Amino acid sequence: MTSQVSSPAEQADGAGGAVVGGQRAPGTPDGKEVRRLDRVIIRFAGDSGDGMQLTGDRFTSETASFGNDLSTLPNFPAEIRAPAGTLPGVSSFQLHFADHDILTPGDAPNVLVAMNPAALKANIADVPRGAEIIVNTDEFTKRPMAKVGYETSPLEDGSLAAYNLHPVPLTTLTVEALKDFGLSRKEAERSKNMFALGLLSWMYHRPTEATESFLRQKFAKKPEIAEANIVAFRAGWNFGETTEDFAVSYEVAPATQAFPTGTYRNISGNLALSYGLIAASQQADLPLYLGSYPITPASDILHELSKHKNFGVRTFQAEDEIAGIGAALGAAFGGALGVTTTSGPGVALKSETIGLAVSLELPLLIVDIQRGGPSTGLPTKTEQADLLQAMYGRNGEAPVPIVAPRTPADCFDAALDAARIALTYRTPVFLLSDGYLANGSEPWRIPDVADLPDLKVKFATDANHTLADGTEVFWPYKRDPETLARPWAVPGTPGLEHRIGGIEKQDGTGNISYDPANHDLMVRTRQAKIDGIEVPDVTADDPDGASTLVLGWGSTYGPITAAVRRLRAAGSPVAQAHLRHLNPFPRNLGEVLRRYEKVVVPEMNLGQLATLIRAKYLVDARSYNQVNGMPFKAEQLAKVLKEAIDD
Repeated sequence: MTSQVSSPAEQADGAGGAVVGGQRAPGTPDGKEVRRLDRVIIRFAGDSGDGMQLTGDRFTSETASFGNDLSTLPNFPAEIRAPAGTLPGVSSFQLHFADHDILTPGDAPNVLVAMNPAALKANIADVPRGAEIIVNTDEFTKRPMAKVGYETSPLEDGSLAAYNLHPVPLTTLTVEALKDFGLSRKEAERSKNMFALGLLSWMYHRPTEATESFLRQKFAKKPEIAEANIVAFRAGWNFGETTEDFAVSYEVAPATQAFPTGTYRNISGNLALSYGLIAASQQADLPLYLGSYPITPASDILHELSKHKNFGVRTFQAEDEIAGIGAALGAAFGGALGVTTTSGPGVALKSETIGLAVSLELPLLIVDIQRGGPSTGLPTKTEQADLLQAMYGRNGEAPVPIVAPRTPADCFDAALDAARIALTYRTPVFLLSDGYLANGSEPWRIPDVADLPDLKVKFATDANHTLADGTEVFWPYKRDPETLARPWAVPGTPGLEHRIGGIEKQDGTGNISYDPANHDLMVRTRQAKIDGIEVPDVTADDPDGASTLVLGWGSTYGPITAAVRRLRAAGSPVAQAHLRHLNPFPRNLGEVLRRYEKVVVPEMNLGQLATLIRAKYLVDARSYNQVNGMPFKAEQLAKVLKEAIDD
């Protein structure tokens, strides 16, 4: 969550090792010890066909229902089915859960579950000494080990002596548990992820009922498969309870002090964004129209919105990116809340139609779930490298507002905010999320509908201009004096017929105009409209009167805040500010920046926000950049910021 109040336990957010609470609960009925921890980081890793994402999702769901604060980091190959047993084919899911407010999926896992040699080799560098490693020994045979370069078995050569190693024949135990189901060995092996889930559920006292219900629902058409998975899940639980290898289990209490009172659910960024779009359409009393083309990591929004026709949502899977945004812009012309979803490569294809939307001055949401690039790049990896594309990636002067959520749950509010701007100012708006937010999850407090903003708009219904001869006419580009928005006239409204198109319009009338003075006026007016958008002032969190400010945007919020907490706990004063609105910037941003001797801007790109800040405010903003497809780690940022403070 996003509380600014941090306790000593919270200062450790993102660290490699779990903090032991110093208490031991009474032993379980079988006499095993139960240790209480304040947080744990678990990483499930295996082949892309081993079901690691499903395993992580289920463990996360049970953890959320238990009441822990949590943050997740799914990490999977771009290929639909990468070569089995290879390093490029490794899929992982990391979950950080705690009894207090946390902000990141954690820097390093306390527990690694490795389903094969490739999973172990791909992840061992992230695992701190003393951590728990659970390995599926059945996969550590000569051929799978040779595939990833193991000449000898790491389970036997002493290379894992620094860890608490738990060799478990997961495949054999799963097949044995399912021997009465009449399944082939290959079919039975597919349930080994459920065995692992059951084992981890026992280790950390996770609820189990919802997982069993989920499996029955997921395999409703194949009840025998559902029951096989449930039996494997229970076998994993029972194995943990009975084996001598796991002498200790762990408890992480619910985060009762971390959340304001309310009803919560676990939510991913893409799901929160989808709900935000639906809420925006309901609050605006407009139908929601999504014109989209599938692209990772944005496709889940199309999938989710297609389920909600009962809310007046229409989804159109177009033949390509250009058709998708063209349909969305057409829907906006027709009086709908038009939305198109994509990633960076799709934005490039949509750029001409975005420019058309700027010229037509119609509300349109362009949702860009950023990923690694250039070109088609790294489809399943995260990046923040589309900021300058969103800011300038169109021909001519075509300014577009930009809104960026900071956490998965914040995607809901950011969608409402983007819709507010689009509808109020009659403009396309960029909503810049990224793969880290889209696929990651955290608890979300379900808002009261009564607290949502009123986004209702008034369509033009009558003539709005009087000619010199007294004739009442409709001028499609006659502007609201406060917002500079033009009227929104739904096609078919009697007397409000008007011309649209990509050629420059005459001010007021909307007629085609090649007049140089008129073009200059229209360009400056469109820019003034964007510059005049009302956005909240930025607030610097600075309890100690620091001389260094760390400025972030988008998904860097969690790692930056965790790093700032660490530094303050260690006695190093540092201020923090985070931007949701990137065009226009908050009006007081320049004033805030000039209060500090040093400004550091961490970004998952090569310094795009820093470039904008330096150009606009003439501030010597220092960049700290990373483009490896992964989010920042808190310890990494804390070290960089400490160096900046001491410099």
